[in-house]
Amino acid sequence: MSAPARPQPEPATQEVLAGLVERVTFHNSDNGFCVLRAKARGHRELVTVIGHAAMISAGEWITASGEWVNDHTHGQQFKARFMRTSAPTSMDGIEKYLGSGMVRGIGPVYARKMVQAFGDKVFDIIEAEPERLREVTGIGVFRAKRITDAWAEQKIIREIMVFLHSNGVGTARAVRIYKTYGSDAVQVMTENPYRLARDIRGIGFKTADAIAIKLGIEKTAMIRVRAGISYALTEAMDDGHCGLPTAELVPLAVELLEISQELVQTALDLELSEGTVIAASVGETPCVFLGGLYRAEQVIAERMTTLANGKLPWQFIDADKALPWVEQK
Repeated sequence: MSAPARPQPEPATQEVLAGLVERVTFHNSDNGFCVLRAKARGHRELVTVIGHAAMISAGEWITASGEWVNDHTHGQQFKARFMRTSAPTSMDGIEKYLGSGMVRGIGPVYARKMVQAFGDKVFDIIEAEPERLREVTGIGVFRAKRITDAWAEQKIIREIMVFLHSNGVGTARAVRIYKTYGSDAVQVMTENPYRLARDIRGIGFKTADAIAIKLGIEKTAMIRVRAGISYALTEAMDDGHCGLPTAELVPLAVELLEISQELVQTALDLELSEGTVIAASVGETPCVFLGGLYRAEQVIAERMTTLANGKLPWQFIDADKALPWVEQK
């Protein structure tokens, strides 16, 4: 009997690298993948770091865990599995960060002015005394508001990433979670981490279950058992089945989730009532199907029936009119 998956320990070769981001060579805002040039502790020359970050900018301090790899084209790189970013503390880093465009409303010119006016207290001013930003020549009411709003947004992103990292979520997945749920990410994960398996491609039940266990959710929690019904059906789908007889599904879920049959039956009834799974008979055998898969099978069956009856599932195409139209396009 297999136990629920738990976060795997990092390989022994994992190293920790910390340093200042000098340049963001590449950043994909959709999936968070980034290539950075950083001034890292213990290294004379700039090092290349590849990893994932929801947002990243020159001047930020990064702490990453991962391993060194040799790329045939780009040479030695540090491949980060986890990467935490934080606001810079040095004057040079602060000016680079503010001038990078990361904080809307500030460019290199205003970054220099703000550092000259407030020194290393500039972040405290933005957060706690935003009205003082107007002491800087050229910053009026509207620009000050843009700056404080952008800073608040980045603070939320950082808090979300720290929460996800602390619960065993790698940076790449953390970015996908943030991109999916935005500022609600922490609330979604706290209330029902099993939504991750349903909403985010590449995150399955085992990953969501490992996160849930870290969050303190019990094996017998109904949100876990209900998610486990879809998990059991997905496992069957991987073996080529579109659904399972109810008499097979229940004991399979009991085995996979290590819980009682009564809990599984209760969860199955709830999933059926909400339409997440569908009950249908195949011959004389009562079966259960994943809702989406069942509906897809229905559409395919309807179209095949239409074709078998000598009808096309699309409207008649007049070739004499269609071909000239295509040639013009």
